Amino acid sequence: MIFLPVTLSAAGAAALLNFWLGARIIRIRLSNKILHGEGAQGELTTRMRAHLNFTEYAPLTLILIALIELATGSSIYLWGLAAAFLLGRALHAIGMVGPIWARQAGMLLTFVPMLLLASYAIYLGAQPQPAPTAVFKIGPKG
Repeated sequence: MIFLPVTLSAAGAAALLNFWLGARIIRIRLSNKILHGEGAQGELTTRMRAHLNFTEYAPLTLILIALIELATGSSIYLWGLAAAFLLGRALHAIGMVGPIWARQAGMLLTFVPMLLLASYAIYLGAQPQPAPTAVFKIGPKG
């Protein structure tokens, strides 16, 4: 069995963050009686956009974490990049309706880990690998 502790932890934390972002939208919908669409409230649109922004960045970043962890194993650097990314996503969501510095820090903590993961994935993928061994024996039936 393959066990990916960094990916598993990051995906679990991402799921909780996604739940929190959705709950923020539901709270605004209920308090303003907005069943469909965006309503006249700008705050609902902003929170919906923060949630969508999370879903735009999280899947690919989690895939990068998983593939790197499969290729190299767990490392403190991978833990750090995953944590920074998730902190960045939380700060970005807070900054969408709060202080601008949180949004800016959130984007920085999203883009830097994502770019480092992408660069490392490309580097790992470009490394020469040994030729695969034969899986099937081809020969006359006997």
